Amino acid sequence: MSETTLTLNDGAAIPRLGFGVWRVEDAQAPDIVGAALAAGYRSIDTAAAYGNEAGVGRAIRESGLSRDAVFVTTKLWNDRHGYDSALRAFDESLARLGLDHVDLYLVHWPVPARDAYVETWRALIRLREEGRARSIGVSNFSVAHLERIVAETGVTPAVNQIELHPRFQQADLRRFHAGAGIATEAWSPLGRGALLDDPAIVAAARKHGRTPAQVVLRWHLDLGHVVIPKSANPERIRENFSVSDFALDEQDLTTIAALDRPDGRIGPDPETFG
Repeated sequence: MSETTLTLNDGAAIPRLGFGVWRVEDAQAPDIVGAALAAGYRSIDTAAAYGNEAGVGRAIRESGLSRDAVFVTTKLWNDRHGYDSALRAFDESLARLGLDHVDLYLVHWPVPARDAYVETWRALIRLREEGRARSIGVSNFSVAHLERIVAETGVTPAVNQIELHPRFQQADLRRFHAGAGIATEAWSPLGRGALLDDPAIVAAARKHGRTPAQVVLRWHLDLGHVVIPKSANPERIRENFSVSDFALDEQDLTTIAALDRPDGRIGPDPETFG
């Protein structure tokens, strides 16, 4: 693992600091994603459910960057589980993006009530074999979900993208990832902004001469996570990318570790969502 990239279990390299586009309108995506690419981001994380794949694809084409310079992630939504349905959904995402491949394709949620995520995972394996999804992974999967797809297919996801921030640190799941060779990618890494006025985070930011958001992103990177902050503000987009020239100390890490809470989840519960 370098400061800038993480080598996945399939040998591909993913940028450790990417840009998320949840709740970015499709019409706004070319400008906002364009600002992120101009700031130095080389990884863009979208999803079919976000409704902005077309705008993301346009931003990449208009950036002047080569296709290979930008790592593109998108995700399969909950209503498209199942082998054939997942393959069709991928084709639709690729068409909206205007690309011939994505760098990472994820199952967005396991939707255990439908019990189709194993067949869905088989479809992603085929997409990787075809080269149209260079890497494949999942999002919001528990240890039990991960163990099942690996046991039934023999293929371990490259990534599990999960809700992860200082108030919801998911230590057991991260430990499982480390043992299985699965990269941990954090969505909602700033806790949807709720963390940014926490006294411990503010104190660390003051100590390092940084913003609270920069401190939280540095925490993720210091723990080895891939992280995808989102902002529509060009100044914050640049600030969030400028976290490579400082490090937190042991006191900071200990203080932030103490912010973890059993009720810290802010998104849906993967066991019941979908």
